[in-house]
Amino acid sequence: MTTYDQLDQLKKELDELRQNQGEKVAKAFDIEYTYESNKIEGNTLTLQETALVIEKGLTIGGKSMNEHLEAINHAQAIDYIKELATTEDPVNERDLLQIHRLILQSIDNSNAGKYRNVQVLISGTEHVPPQPYLVPKEMENLFLWYNENKNQLHPVELSALMHEKLVTIHPFIDGNGRISRLLMNLILIKNGFPIAILKGDTDNRLKYYHALATAQTKNNIQPFLDLIKDNVKETMQRIINIVK
Repeated sequence: MTTYDQLDQLKKELDELRQNQGEKVAKAFDIEYTYESNKIEGNTLTLQETALVIEKGLTIGGKSMNEHLEAINHAQAIDYIKELATTEDPVNERDLLQIHRLILQSIDNSNAGKYRNVQVLISGTEHVPPQPYLVPKEMENLFLWYNENKNQLHPVELSALMHEKLVTIHPFIDGNGRISRLLMNLILIKNGFPIAILKGDTDNRLKYYHALATAQTKNNIQPFLDLIKDNVKETMQRIINIVK
């Protein structure tokens, strides 16, 4: 049995249990996802603080305004991708720009929902993203690729490849990691899979960056695909155990 068959088997089990999955479980996972995704990018709010900011609108002493906004904005972006996932429309560029607008609103309004117009360098990797004038064409090609492959590839593989391709283009000044993970999760939810939560602690963050760098600089996507597959599998097993 291939890993993808195992994932489909788990999904079947999850679908049967899902009607019993309370709103509370889903909400807890969403908050955990926001916490971990922002932590990967250096946000210092704890899981509990993230929950207080999102659910109670509290301000945490000693934490910057941007860190609060990152939590609030990311929670809104999750609500938005869940809404998009209920439609029949394929994922498109307009949706992606709207998700980006949400994650950068009130943090950097001038760049929210807009492709970068400057060259960027990513610290810690040899990969150099394309020049800004190439970004619109690269993004057009990305969604053409998505439309050609969305019914050919397993949804988990499709979501992982879109994640890697988007972060490699690095189309925005800021928020590329978060938006790539949100795009991946939009594709997963659309296909009936749960949100994949990549961990933000040092070890897991390094594994994630290393797998991305291997794809970008050594042209070997397999470690990244394995990372996402394992993550989706682990998440599904966790939800099944909680609901049971």
